Amino acid sequence: MNTVTFGTRTVGSGHPPYVIAEIGSNHNGDMDLCRRLIDAAAEAGADCVKFQSWTMTSMVSETAYRNSDTLREEMEAYLFTPEQHRQAAAHCRERGITFASTPFSPGEADLLEQLDVPFFKIASMDVNNLRLLRYVARKGRPMIVSTGMATLGEVEQAVRAIRDEGNQDLVLLHCVSLYPVEPPQVHLRNMETLRTAFDVPVGFSDHSLGTALPLAAIALGACVIEKHFTLDKDLPGWDHAISADPSEMRTIVEDGREVFEALGHTERVLSDEEQAKRNVMRRSLVTRRPLAAGRVLSEDDLVAKRPGTGVPPDQVDQVLGRQLRTDKKADEVLSWSDLAGGPTQ
Repeated sequence: MNTVTFGTRTVGSGHPPYVIAEIGSNHNGDMDLCRRLIDAAAEAGADCVKFQSWTMTSMVSETAYRNSDTLREEMEAYLFTPEQHRQAAAHCRERGITFASTPFSPGEADLLEQLDVPFFKIASMDVNNLRLLRYVARKGRPMIVSTGMATLGEVEQAVRAIRDEGNQDLVLLHCVSLYPVEPPQVHLRNMETLRTAFDVPVGFSDHSLGTALPLAAIALGACVIEKHFTLDKDLPGWDHAISADPSEMRTIVEDGREVFEALGHTERVLSDEEQAKRNVMRRSLVTRRPLAAGRVLSEDDLVAKRPGTGVPPDQVDQVLGRQLRTDKKADEVLSWSDLAGGPTQ
């Protein structure tokens, strides 16, 4: 499978990268901040803003709460209620940017279906949560699955679970679940491993600092780029410090589009513009000195210089030993019509 459709956007081989500004929980439970994040992502040119949909009980157990001094308070602070989902989706429609989210339970998948998301994003932590994968797959919408922390066998198991439910519209994201991740830990060539193994469009969910790695991923064929997004890296919260700010997001969008356009195709074809450059920038055979008509040309008589409008230097063997038809001045371009005793090309 080479492409998947998210709403009106075709994603995959031959199409520009689909850039997701991952707001996640960077709204900090504040709808004013949430709207400003949506506005900034739209202005940066991102295709989509994505949130995380969970409740106090759908993702974290009481055991996990007991094992942490701060987790319950943080979860309560960063919770995104169903009403906030609806408000965020409405604001996205106003700004012309796609609203999406990651469900962490069937109930949240139902909510997102009601909000008519164009795809479901599955987090790395749920690659082996087969019941959730199957439930979401049965909804028949495209799915994006991050592969952080997963072995190739676990990714295969997840892909099979989704496909067994009849859902073939799948994008896999190469991902390393470290925050931040250092470049030597990223192994972007894993994208080709996933592409070859599962015959699906493949992208990159980035947790590195800066913009270099998502751009490199696009150069290697990533069809989706997901990057955490914030207005201020110093804001309190889980992911602000490792997120792209608006300037960085714009760089990913704009430079990523240029990288994609520069990839082109594998066929070696010269454009009309480059063909025309040959006349200006290439060399021709040129006379070293004044030469009279009837002169039998030798290597000593010729040198290669611009422009490229005369006999090309790689054709010199077809010139040597032939007579000049006409007188030639010093440093004058040699043309085929100047030569006797053979084709004038």
